[in-house]
Amino acid sequence: MSLTAAYGGSNWSQRVAPMREDIGDWWGDWGVSSECGKLRAVLLRRPGPELDAIEDFERVQMRSDLQPAIARAQHDALADAYRLHGVSVHYVENGRLDKPNSYFIRDLMLMTPEGAIITRPASTVRAGEERYVAEALAKAGVPILMTVHGTGTFEGADVSWVNEDLCFLAEGLRTNEEGANQVERMLREIGVKHVVRVGLPYGAMHLDGLLNSPDRDVAAVWPRRTPLKIVQTLRERGFRILELPDDTEAQNCLPLNFVALEPGTILMPTGGTHMQRIYEEAGITCKMVDISELIKGGGGIHCMTGFLKRDPA
Repeated sequence: MSLTAAYGGSNWSQRVAPMREDIGDWWGDWGVSSECGKLRAVLLRRPGPELDAIEDFERVQMRSDLQPAIARAQHDALADAYRLHGVSVHYVENGRLDKPNSYFIRDLMLMTPEGAIITRPASTVRAGEERYVAEALAKAGVPILMTVHGTGTFEGADVSWVNEDLCFLAEGLRTNEEGANQVERMLREIGVKHVVRVGLPYGAMHLDGLLNSPDRDVAAVWPRRTPLKIVQTLRERGFRILELPDDTEAQNCLPLNFVALEPGTILMPTGGTHMQRIYEEAGITCKMVDISELIKGGGGIHCMTGFLKRDPA
């Protein structure tokens, strides 16, 4: 008796295209493999009533008290800036009143060329925020490759993409060894050839506060904080290195925590005048947005943005 198609008979049709090739057919136009390729789509969380519910800003790990109404207006301006440059803005709609840090979306997901990795935040204050990001990604049709689990902790701001073959993965306060091991395994499973592991210095929150890429062959770094291995690796590949000149500006204005809109054009916070001058002298076009109130939560534009789609750099 001949087999029917369902059992491998003559009309069986074998799926042979890899995920990277057919993700657009069955899921959507998603994928990220750089920090500076043309930005197409982002995921944001507009700060909601959870900011109004804060009683002790230090206890919820924010840098200082903030004004919720101003923070929301600035977040709306950030979303408008993305839309002005042709970026599709998606939102995490649901959340909890006891999770005021949830507008820092980069910490809660890492987009790869084949789908998203859901993180596992290290702090009990932020535990569970990732559930609502997973919900929003599923609703949008973004495939989820894995969720960090077991004893692992990992936050997406501890990975920096150079290209589809190379990324940096940091361990530190927010990402422990087990979390980094899980993420590295997944990245290698989807074909990332070089996952360069580094350690963050004491007192650093995330890798994206120390390193960013405004253009295909340009990296901005924070001297005496950015791991030497990163700078050496980038120089070996012909990158120009731009150094942050002012520690006070770095702490208060977060000028390294920009988002590249396309190669050579960045969206950065107002106030970082010294670093803006360095960017512009290097040929980088700087678009500005005021996030001075949002920064009081402890992060910048890059921290607030979950990247869903970038063109290859």
